[in-house]
Amino acid sequence: MKTFDLDALSMFVAIADTGSFLRGAALVHRSQSAVSMQIKSLETSLGKPLFSRKPRNLTLTQDGHVLLAYARRLLALRDEAWASIVRPDVRGRVAIGVPDDYASSLLPSVLRKFSATYPKVEIQVIGMPSNALAPLIKEGAIDLACMTRMKGLSGDFIRLEPMVWAGCAVGNEVWKERPLPIAVFAPGSVARSKAIHALERAKISYRTSYESPSLLGLFSMVEAGLAIAPLSRCSIPERFVQLGSADGLPALPDLEIVLARSAGSNRPPCDFLAEQILTDLRI
Repeated sequence: MKTFDLDALSMFVAIADTGSFLRGAALVHRSQSAVSMQIKSLETSLGKPLFSRKPRNLTLTQDGHVLLAYARRLLALRDEAWASIVRPDVRGRVAIGVPDDYASSLLPSVLRKFSATYPKVEIQVIGMPSNALAPLIKEGAIDLACMTRMKGLSGDFIRLEPMVWAGCAVGNEVWKERPLPIAVFAPGSVARSKAIHALERAKISYRTSYESPSLLGLFSMVEAGLAIAPLSRCSIPERFVQLGSADGLPALPDLEIVLARSAGSNRPPCDFLAEQILTDLRI
């Protein structure tokens, strides 16, 4: 009898979404070895590889792409069935703010799962830096914010996310230049201030070659080999190298990710999305 283990499919989808066994394992709260064993067992039962494994690169095979579409449908149907019995009448609208780096790496799987579980809830995502989201939470312009902790703003602890230097994997080793060219978020960014403080403490001269509120802007400078960027580890693409003390750069402190709520978010749709975020992203 042909069967699919839904837990194994959840792991498969997590790896496909994050592009990494390590990140996928963190997403489903399992060890990397346990996830690897499950995927190997799934591939063995199907008789076909699902991933093409290369150094610094993990991609889906053609069969992997086919299974991914079915896996999403199966998992969505499971969540829909659960919600239709346990919480059938949840409806409304939730506005959630999130910076680019967390929006691209942490939130997609959470929002996809929530949307499948609560199809009658409308979700509006506001992409802004953490320092721009803080006043929106205080004013009640948005309901929730998954963001870096800011001074003067309370929030439920989600995780400590490591911050590292990201560089281009090929070409010029720009991190050896002095002054060191860096690409950073705009003033007010916690990551920016922590990185500059670390450089100054290590007495490393630097120059700000690019600053932007956009994560894609920082990516473009790194990919061009024109600068390195201090980024949350979860947001760094596999094509970049992660740099540290072995490369002559100062270690960077962790970023504290929190879930902040506005005073007007005390209603079921917000409660359930907050619960989903805390459950899925806490490590």
